[in-house]
Amino acid sequence: MTHRGRIVSAVALTTLTLGLTACNDSDDTSSAQDSPSASAPAPSDPGSKSPSADPGDDAAAPAGGDVTAPGTKLKIGDRAVLPFKYGTDKKGTVAVTVTAIEKGAEADMAAFGSKAKGMTPYYIRMKVENVGGTDLSYASLRLRGKLEGGGPTGVILVGDLPGKCDSETAPRDFTTKGVSYETCSLSATKTGPVAVASFEEGASYSGNPVVWTS
Repeated sequence: MTHRGRIVSAVALTTLTLGLTACNDSDDTSSAQDSPSASAPAPSDPGSKSPSADPGDDAAAPAGGDVTAPGTKLKIGDRAVLPFKYGTDKKGTVAVTVTAIEKGAEADMAAFGSKAKGMTPYYIRMKVENVGGTDLSYASLRLRGKLEGGGPTGVILVGDLPGKCDSETAPRDFTTKGVSYETCSLSATKTGPVAVASFEEGASYSGNPVVWTS
């Protein structure tokens, strides 16, 4: 199932419209609150009705193993074990393996209209595994794209490009240890290439993320 969300351009301080809602990201720009917004449509699949991941609180400790420490630097293909909280009642431990950071074509952004002109999309592909064995069904996990060296892209995307980068929610049976699924986080830039995928959820990781570099 595909999760649709919202999109903000912090470079142009404008919102790319595809029936999505603007949000502010203090890491990328201090004046993004000036961006206009558009209302998002109601989601159509059951997974997208779940609340978004809560970055303000760490998840439960993992069952049978240590988590990857905040600030850890990994390579594409490496596996990180991470505490995860989704909404108010889903907590657990997941393993995330970034399998690729793929460059798309500017034409792929055409669905977002003229405000996307000059933006190059990047597709962060990953495998997510339930390590703790808790119920994380329909949860959604997102990684943020960064420039080489870890700088912000200046463009914040929450959503997907169907057929190019599908942001999937966890399946219904994502409730037991060992179950996994694949998903994609969409990033974009008008400047340098996206070369880093960053996990920033939870109090311990928001300022000291786990990163994968290409």
